[in-house]
Amino acid sequence: MASDRSFPRRERWRWFCGLQWRLGLVIIMTCAAHGVDAQIQYSVPEEMKKGSVIGNVAQDLALDVKRLRSGRARIVTGENIQYAELRTDKGLLVVSERIDREQLCGDVTPCSLSFEIILENPIELHRVTVEILDINDNTPFFPNKDIMFETSESAAIGAKFPVESAFDPDVGLNGLQNYILSPNNYFILKQHANPDGSKYAELVLQKPLDREGHPSLLLKVIAVDGGTPQRSGTVNINMFILDANDNAPVFNQTLYRAAVVENALKGTYITSVNASDADIGSNGEILFSFAKNKGSTVNMFNIDENTGVISVADIIDYEKEKKYELRVEARDRGGLTGTSKVIIDVNDVNDNVPVITIMSFSNTVSEDAPLGTTIAVINVKDADSEKNGQIRCSIDNKLPFKIQSSLTNYYNLVSDKHLDREVTHEYNITVTATDSGTPPLFSFVTLQLRILDVNDNCPVFDKSSYSAYIMENNLQGASIIAVSAQDSDWNQNARISYFLEDTQISGSPASRYVSINSDTGVLHAVHSFDYEQIKEVQLNVKAQDGGSPPLSSNVTVKIVIQDQNDNTPQVLYPVQTGGSVVAEMVPRSADVGYLVTKVVAVDVDSGQNAWLSYKLQKATDRALFEVGLQNGEIRTIRQVTDKDAVKQRLTVFVEDNGQPSRSATVIVNVAVADSYPEVLSEFTDFTHDKEYNDNLTFYLVLALAVVSFLFITCLVVIISVKIYRWRQSRVLYHSSLPVIPYYPPRYSDTLGTGTLPHVYNYEVCRTTDSRKSECKFGTAGSQNVLIIDPSSTGTMQRIQSEKNILDEPDSPLEVS
Repeated sequence: MASDRSFPRRERWRWFCGLQWRLGLVIIMTCAAHGVDAQIQYSVPEEMKKGSVIGNVAQDLALDVKRLRSGRARIVTGENIQYAELRTDKGLLVVSERIDREQLCGDVTPCSLSFEIILENPIELHRVTVEILDINDNTPFFPNKDIMFETSESAAIGAKFPVESAFDPDVGLNGLQNYILSPNNYFILKQHANPDGSKYAELVLQKPLDREGHPSLLLKVIAVDGGTPQRSGTVNINMFILDANDNAPVFNQTLYRAAVVENALKGTYITSVNASDADIGSNGEILFSFAKNKGSTVNMFNIDENTGVISVADIIDYEKEKKYELRVEARDRGGLTGTSKVIIDVNDVNDNVPVITIMSFSNTVSEDAPLGTTIAVINVKDADSEKNGQIRCSIDNKLPFKIQSSLTNYYNLVSDKHLDREVTHEYNITVTATDSGTPPLFSFVTLQLRILDVNDNCPVFDKSSYSAYIMENNLQGASIIAVSAQDSDWNQNARISYFLEDTQISGSPASRYVSINSDTGVLHAVHSFDYEQIKEVQLNVKAQDGGSPPLSSNVTVKIVIQDQNDNTPQVLYPVQTGGSVVAEMVPRSADVGYLVTKVVAVDVDSGQNAWLSYKLQKATDRALFEVGLQNGEIRTIRQVTDKDAVKQRLTVFVEDNGQPSRSATVIVNVAVADSYPEVLSEFTDFTHDKEYNDNLTFYLVLALAVVSFLFITCLVVIISVKIYRWRQSRVLYHSSLPVIPYYPPRYSDTLGTGTLPHVYNYEVCRTTDSRKSECKFGTAGSQNVLIIDPSSTGTMQRIQSEKNILDEPDSPLEVS
């Protein structure tokens, strides 16, 4: 490349220098108080000699040369190298250092330099942008001069062999444009373009190879650019033909995407690639490697040649590179390769603190200075990008100043209120620059400003706004916050009363929610708040002095209702069904970390009360599954084996983070199987088990009913027998002769005991409320008796006692 930048080449581009007056473009010319802010743009080719004129700044900005000298005009870049120099004697902007577009911007187009020209007395700030045009000063080149491919003679027509990309630091038409393949009988060259615009080529087989006829082939690929004169680079390709290896490795994805944070430690896992080869033996063994990539991209990462795991190999800086594109090759032992692309996005880390530079500052200002008077010009820069590089410049909102953005990264500190020296004769203004990263980084600088003069005094709150927090379900009348205002007046004019402004909150007056003590400024809750119904109350409080006429001021009070843990987590998925068995299916080939399902739950509370954690409470096999503590994902923690049961039942415990915590449980059925028939056969057993349980319950109830029926029947029979005996005794008692009972065949008594067995037959009538009703007796079932000689006094006495009982008209027989 040193020879390409020789003096003759520069002479061919010197005519570009004459174009710089025509290419100069005045973009913005605006006028503001105490200064003029404008922006101009020039375009120049790279590699211009030192001292070459870029543009006439004085003429383009309509400035007098004397003004440049008196205002001490100077260039402010903030960079280590200053490529341009301002000659204030002629108002010219000239090249001060060699400008190499490739070194300065790389692939970025358009390439430009930006800096500011600042003048003082009064302060003026102008931005200058110099666009650097590319010249064809670089030759396309390949990382390696020789490439070796090994392929089987059985390679299929259309087999592809990726050729490592050539690189040309130039851009546009001067960059890499085309690849050319040397003439041969076997291969053609196909070109492709990456999303970033870079081009790469593949050799495509057009004719079957014959190792016996041509054991090797020598090919050349030429990379050419589009410059004038055209430049080119060559790579030699040695193609060695091997014996048959019919299948090339195939990646399971054509594109892999992953992300890594900048400053990640070396060895940090990023992603894994996977490829398969249908061949067996050595032809099926796959080794992974990176294809040659542009620049030093490959050196930033490592890939395990056996497992395909990609990890961090060097320090990654988001500010240098935001995305990496890698081509991964899977090569089997037979020499066949498959390729895939890996895109690694770099996530920015907020690792740069904003840098504050005071460009100009006046340490005194008159109290009667008009609003908007510029106090200082501040430059703030942050090396981070996007959100982490977004700067918010602020000051204390109680100060009578504000920060206004002017040009990019420039802020003006201006007066925002009328100043009063009698109140405050000096201000210490702390300017804080905070980025939008997480966590945010900040820096600050303190400016000391002296003031001079007056003021009409109204009540002034000690804060520009108030924020208070109150827990929901509070007591009625609870104190929330106290607002306070001061009045520099004296006596009655300084006596302050507080009132609520007539504002509407959710369609209701503010007094419905909050009341205020007019003397102390303490705000009280009118009733208990419910966070789920209202989360914030914002109202205005007026402070009014006792003067005539009274002066007043307002302040905004925001009351934030804080949540209590008064709601239980609700499980949204899986839905618990009562009639059917729902199961998640896990193939037996599932690897470690296989996602089975995800338990989804919500909690209508907020904050940590709604932070849910998931735990595996019970499981058929605790060694097989685990539940993500935060995300509820159920994954395998080991390889599924044939010994694992098909039916797996998991009980997941969902708990919030409240104090005290609330929880819920959900049952997840998992089927470990490779096919649906196996799942159906196994889970039919689940149904059978359920049906068995249902049938068992039915039989238990039926058995209980039968036993109860038999018990009641036996009880009725026993009572009937006793009543029948009493009936027979009564019949014998009324007879004048001793009798011997005669039992017809249908009433033969085989259960009687004692000296005189009796059998009675009664008609029992029972109601639905038979436990509380009396028994009604009918006539004896038989009156057939035989006369005998009386010989037993005890038997007759018992008959007589039973007769007395039965003859009583109002003596019912109770059945327990």
